[in-house]
Amino acid sequence: MPLTLKGAERLRAELRRLKTEDRPRVIQAIAEARAHGDLSENAEYHAAREQQSFIEGRIKELESHISNCEIIDVGSMPASKKVVFGATVELQDEGDGGKVVYQIVGEAEADIRAGLISITSPIARALVGKSEGDAADVAAPGGVRSYEIVSVHYV
Repeated sequence: MPLTLKGAERLRAELRRLKTEDRPRVIQAIAEARAHGDLSENAEYHAAREQQSFIEGRIKELESHISNCEIIDVGSMPASKKVVFGATVELQDEGDGGKVVYQIVGEAEADIRAGLISITSPIARALVGKSEGDAADVAAPGGVRSYEIVSVHYV
């Protein structure tokens, strides 16, 4: 599974935070809730246990992603105007003229709000292999959208 260097650093930072801050905080909350007595009707205890379950699941997920990934340093890639993994692509919607910028990243680090799209997403699959000035047709839920690739760069 590919992962950018920045994405790997973000995942490691989240893992470190979960292990050193969140996990001990939840363990303390469970201990405090236990001290209140009857656990069967103790909402604080059940909420803390649920949060602990979420944290432990996320820790396992992050450890799996980090151990099974291939880290790619986008900054050391040869300069090219072709869209590949790690590329930051500026697109212009041929329908409404709006512009968007996306970086193509691994699934584990994808976050559309931050402009990071997964290499397996429909838009990334439509873009990979194309160059600046090319058009890409993307099958979206609202129908096919056409984008022109304005620029491609690697940060």
